[in-house]
Amino acid sequence: MSKLTTAAKRMLVGRPFRSDSLGHTLLPKRIALPVFASDALSSVAYAPEEIFLVLSVAGLSAYAYAPWIGLAVALVMAVVVASYRQNVHAYPSGGGDYEVATKNLGPTAGLTVGSALLVDYVLTVAVSISSAASNIGSAVPFVATHKVLFAVTAIVILTAINLRGIRESGTAFAIPTYAFMIGMALMLLWGFIRIGLGQTVHAESYGFGLKAEDSHLAGLAFVFLIARAFSSGCAALTGVEAISNGVPAFRKPKSRNAATTLLLLGGIAITLFMGMIVLTQKVGIVYAHDVSDLIGAPAGYEQKTLVAQLAGAVFSGFPAGFYFITIVTALILVLAANTAFNGFPVLGSILAQDRFLPRQLHTRGDRLAFSNGILFLASAAIAFVVLFGGEVTRLIQLYIVGVFVSFVLSQTGMLRHWTRLLRTENDPAQRARMKRSRVINAIGLTMTATVLCIVLVTKFVAGAWIAIVTMAAIFGLMKLIRRHYDTVSRELDETDWDGVLPSRTHSIVLVSKLHMPTKRALAYARATRPDTLEAITVNVDEPDTRALVRQWEASDIAVPLKVIESPYREITKPVVDYVKRVRKDSPRDVVTVFIPEYVVGHWWEQLLHNQSALRLKGRLLFEPGVMVTSVPWQLSSSTGRAPSRVVNAPGNVRRGFGDES
Repeated sequence: MSKLTTAAKRMLVGRPFRSDSLGHTLLPKRIALPVFASDALSSVAYAPEEIFLVLSVAGLSAYAYAPWIGLAVALVMAVVVASYRQNVHAYPSGGGDYEVATKNLGPTAGLTVGSALLVDYVLTVAVSISSAASNIGSAVPFVATHKVLFAVTAIVILTAINLRGIRESGTAFAIPTYAFMIGMALMLLWGFIRIGLGQTVHAESYGFGLKAEDSHLAGLAFVFLIARAFSSGCAALTGVEAISNGVPAFRKPKSRNAATTLLLLGGIAITLFMGMIVLTQKVGIVYAHDVSDLIGAPAGYEQKTLVAQLAGAVFSGFPAGFYFITIVTALILVLAANTAFNGFPVLGSILAQDRFLPRQLHTRGDRLAFSNGILFLASAAIAFVVLFGGEVTRLIQLYIVGVFVSFVLSQTGMLRHWTRLLRTENDPAQRARMKRSRVINAIGLTMTATVLCIVLVTKFVAGAWIAIVTMAAIFGLMKLIRRHYDTVSRELDETDWDGVLPSRTHSIVLVSKLHMPTKRALAYARATRPDTLEAITVNVDEPDTRALVRQWEASDIAVPLKVIESPYREITKPVVDYVKRVRKDSPRDVVTVFIPEYVVGHWWEQLLHNQSALRLKGRLLFEPGVMVTSVPWQLSSSTGRAPSRVVNAPGNVRRGFGDES
């Protein structure tokens, strides 16, 4: 790696951490809350909006059902939080739903959870960043017209922050997350106080009419609409599972700190979520899929997000309040993706350790973060943002399917976990605690399974099928990866080696010119004491080849030089064919090919050298019984300085230097 590349990496990522400093990256509760809870907390910025957006299909009268739908979502969230508090106590190792499902329901269920969560983490980043673009666009028109550019830039910046390590990223995220919680709480409190004092608090869309697509929905059609609004509102539950996956990042006692953080998350998220829904009705916000559906809107009206309209109504006459809420909402939505940036790499590492994903995802980078997982997540999220144009309404149709699949399988696994422990536990106090936990998980299973069915029915055609197909594809890919690793493991089992050694060694030195790299390669080849040593060159240019042969014969080199004809001016194929002939003539011989290579100091020099050597090594590595040895020759650029001037000294001639003065 060049010095320029290294300097850029250090500027972006920071200095590397020693492996034994991993304990210093663990998080206290005050930092863990913004790190792991930002996703669930930020969902109050778009989950209520999606409820009103779905209800708008049936007209303004349907808005009356929003608080009841909100209460249903809040009830499910409370049950899920209570259920996951049991999870973090029972499985504190960080495997989360994947570990619970694998240990209690088997590898197939665990892999299903793993694939579902991987997709959900990617969509968490895409939805959160896209929603941030929409909120900032409510105050900055440029962002509204360039949402994809903003979203991609935000993901890149967030990736860089996370590559610096969890502790530093957690500290960076704490301030804006707490600012969001305080700002939203103050906005809701001040709004209700103003309404309670009898002041007029109206949103900019107050008094607008709504062109409903179908204002006469009844029977099953209306029930389906309510169910769809409920499933959209359940986006508020995403991120709850991240704490169970991130327990290892907490300070000791890990389980208790994680459970406390989870309880704080649930209480804050439910309060903000319900407050948003009730205040939206009080200030008379009218929200539609398209501005053209708003009756009475002035010409050129740009529809702001729900949060922006609430802030504008509550802080009317105080622009600083509006801009503060808009900014902190955008920040929390950007940082909400951090939940995925912490959960995805840890889950990927566990799956890689179990040989379901490439081993590179299991290793930590310079800053003790799972760098490869972070980069993979960022790339996938950018792809979704670009593919769906950064539109939250389109992306949210794919959302929450994965997380509820993991909810259901996790709660099922926890039921089996408690049932198994109860068979062997005799202590009455412990049995009572286990039974209580089993009841909580049973209620959680019932709730989440019901929601999953509603989500699949109401969102499948709208786009949830894409998430399901993606999960199935990842599931199949992980199965294939595990099969490959198992096959390689069996193939490399040392018990299958017959112990037969090669009878002879045949060394071949590749020659392009008679210069110092070639002489060094010949010297190294002689040092291995092969049974046969020869040099070969490929005739791609007749005059050059004849000149090389004359120079070789005039030298004192005792190794014979063999010329291989190449009528089509190829280098790789004639050499490979020659090596194959040597192997065919003596199948028990080991053929070692010595290739002189330049060691360069700049990336652009690599483009000018060693290209033929790289292609040749790539081909020879597939030949059985053939060893490839690179003989390096360090050019002056590789040392970062010019070569020192040779001076006259005793023994120079003997060492190969000229007798210079």
